[in-house]
Amino acid sequence: MIAHLGLNHKTAPVHVRERFAFNAFDSIETLTALLRNGLAEEGILISTCNRVELYIAGDQVSRDSMRPLLQFLARSRSIEYTDDLEQCFYFNTDAETLHHLFRVVSGLDSMALGETEILGQVKNAYDLALKNRFSGRRLNKAFQEAFRTAKYIRSQTDIQRGHISVANVAVELAGKIFDDLDHCHVLVIGAGDTSEKTAKAILSRGAKQLSIANRTLERSQALAERLGGSAVEFENWTARIPDADIIISSTSAPGYVITFPMIREYMRSREHHPLLLIDIAVPRDIDPDIDRLESVYLYNIDDLETIAGESRRQREQQVQHCQELIARRVSEFFDAMQKDREYRNKMRLSSSENPSC
Repeated sequence: MIAHLGLNHKTAPVHVRERFAFNAFDSIETLTALLRNGLAEEGILISTCNRVELYIAGDQVSRDSMRPLLQFLARSRSIEYTDDLEQCFYFNTDAETLHHLFRVVSGLDSMALGETEILGQVKNAYDLALKNRFSGRRLNKAFQEAFRTAKYIRSQTDIQRGHISVANVAVELAGKIFDDLDHCHVLVIGAGDTSEKTAKAILSRGAKQLSIANRTLERSQALAERLGGSAVEFENWTARIPDADIIISSTSAPGYVITFPMIREYMRSREHHPLLLIDIAVPRDIDPDIDRLESVYLYNIDDLETIAGESRRQREQQVQHCQELIARRVSEFFDAMQKDREYRNKMRLSSSENPSC
């Protein structure tokens, strides 16, 4: 039997999830103890910011394995076990486990529907288990089929079509406006979470020059260090405008930080080179009249959310199709496993009847 025990962003708040987080070293220690204590014959442990899931296989695994597994997992994290803890976890076996795993690697169980990062994280967890011989025939077949299913779903559905986060929508727009992001200078005004994610996403697509201004210089410096940029004193950020190709603004100012005259004057020296302005502040930081200027592209938070929302709706329409594909693949997997068991039993019986063979 195979089974899995887990918690995720839908069943447990972050202060619970973070207590059950595992790094690679912790995973090796925990899986070693799991097998040594006879709780399973095989194990794979997945730990991300949004989920912790333990997949196991073995003849001793049953539908009654949840509590001893949860008690073991709690001990491994030095967490006191309580009955309330069970409310944060889910436990499934056999077909339900396969169905859940296939959904996870296909991005159907993610906070961002259809995202692909989870597939790489699961592959890393599987590789760690495989390298240390924690996984065996049953889990190897299950995870390999899960990866094939994820690839199949990506090729046969639109579940990953479009971008569904503000940061990735901004990157998509930047890619349409600029032929090459490698030479783009990004100016970030305000060091909030969304502006950080947006800047990080643009840098991941090739932009190499980054300036960050925030009312608190220490925060600018901390963000600049994380992202590999340079901090600018807030009083001097306007001096960086002539160098900027992409400006991301997210302050708490009561009025417009970037005005029409400011950008009109700046654009006179740009020789029609485009400028992308991303206003993710509420109230808005950038005068909307700026969008009338030639070669200037202005998007506010509502614009970005509208684009992301359309992509989310398109992905949600694909969920039923993906579910049907997964159900079929799970059924085919267990049919193949049943035939394999029958063949192995037949070979063992034949061997016992003909010991000289």
